[in-house]
Formats: sequence, C-alpha cells, structure tokens
Amino acid sequence: QVQLVESGGGLVQAGASLRLSCAASGYRFSESDMAWFRQAPGKEREFAAAINWSGDVTSYAASVRGRFTVSRDNAKNTLSLQMNGLKPEDTAIYYCAAALFGSNRPENVYYESWGQGTQVTVSS
Repeated sequence: QVQLVESGGGLVQAGASLRLSCAASGYRFSESDMAWFRQAPGKEREFAAAINWSGDVTSYAASVRGRFTVSRDNAKNTLSLQMNGLKPEDTAIYYCAAALFGSNRPENVYYESWGQGTQVTVSS
C-alpha cells in the first residue's frame, strides 16, 4: 500500500530555514507527480508546491514562490521541500501528497494519497 512519511518539521524563528522530507513507498514513485500542501490552524488545507514525475516541472503557490524549493530524488523515493526565509504565516502542518500518475501540470492533478503531516512553527 502507498505510504508517505514526512519529517523535518520543527520550531524556528522568522527568517530561518527548514528542509522537509517525504519518504515514499508502495507505488511507482518515479512515475508519480508529488506535492506539498499545508494547513494552518483554523484554515483549510492549501497547495504549497508540486513537482512532476520527472522533476523537470515545478509549481508554487504565490505565497511561497521564491522562498521554497521542491525537489525529488527518484532513486531514493524521496520528496523534499527546502524552505528559506520562513515567516510566521508559514506556520502549519505540512503534508506530502502523491498523485499516483505523472503529468506536466503537477499543480492541476488530483492527489489521492497523503502522509500524516509534519508540524512547522515559525515564531516572530
């Protein structure tokens, strides 16, 4: 079965960096678009970043573009999110998601498998 396990969250001060990782198993990772979503307290889950199956197409929400970088290692079945210049408004639970198929528009696909999430807290 599909398993997605996030790690790397924590408590940091504004301006700091964090790198999230997602270890994937149980499906063909190298053929699947992947994404990061986040959910802040009292808010709905929102899209943060996505990467297509081959890694050559990425997409970002306007709120994180220029600060966050999504990447993948298909040899290691790992998805990453490098977060720089963190702001208090980035505080959320971050979820890794898998589409289970590949495309060239990873921001537009349906993500059907989800990890349990990792907490990121940014203090001011």
